[in-house]
Amino acid sequence: MGHEVVIIGGGAAGLSAALMLTRARRSVLVVDGAEPRNKPAAHMHNYLSRDGLSPLDLLKHGRAEVEGYGGEIVNDQVKSVTKTGDGFAVELFGRTVHAQRLLFATGLVDEVPENLRDRWGRDVFGCPYCHGYEVRDQKLVVFGEEMKVALVRQWSADVTHVPTVDGIEVEDDRLVAVISGSDRIPADALVYSAPVKPRDEFLLALGAETAETMAGPFVRTDDKGRTSVPGVYAAGNVTDPTAIVIVAAAQGAQAAGMINMDLLGLMPAAG
Repeated sequence: MGHEVVIIGGGAAGLSAALMLTRARRSVLVVDGAEPRNKPAAHMHNYLSRDGLSPLDLLKHGRAEVEGYGGEIVNDQVKSVTKTGDGFAVELFGRTVHAQRLLFATGLVDEVPENLRDRWGRDVFGCPYCHGYEVRDQKLVVFGEEMKVALVRQWSADVTHVPTVDGIEVEDDRLVAVISGSDRIPADALVYSAPVKPRDEFLLALGAETAETMAGPFVRTDDKGRTSVPGVYAAGNVTDPTAIVIVAAAQGAQAAGMINMDLLGLMPAAG
């Protein structure tokens, strides 16, 4: 079964790209494992006209829009991706599909310690732009680089920086304290800088080059979303660890426009 474009990842970046490509009358398949990075959060923010919407509702509406223009979305996992003579073969658990172009919008994983996972995206979070306003003027604890302390103080004057997080205390389903060594720090929220890992194993297997970022090595793209592998594009957190939802969506749209031009043979050579 052949498609002009297979998009791996059905979050904001992948669906935004799919919407643009289906409206350009391209044959598009989106493969989605239904594990978005922001799944634990009840609300997303800084998305113009959708501030406060559930992340899962955004994806539900996005899926409906893509399918309304004839795009196909499957809930499946990718087993392998290989280069073929005229494109790419994507082996799923349910079937194998073929594409002329690939877009990876697979995101990343926040490597949150087990003792914090139940609170992640609630009163334990990594992005103050995404969650800081909801805990404004409260007692905040910051674990991570010193520069984040200055950033978090935009939302509260009561900020404590800790060198470790050895545990938390929860009462009545809300965070009340952070344990750091022998210290118990009263807290309403914890800003925790978790390590992140891009979901890039198939990109790397195809030979995509990486570039060093503050979060470690991420797949390198140019400003059009092109990786170093001809015909392979990437958008969102899999290539940009700092991209919030609206930025990831914009990157998906940008890459989609370039893929369409690429299929028309109108793309300039990578420089």
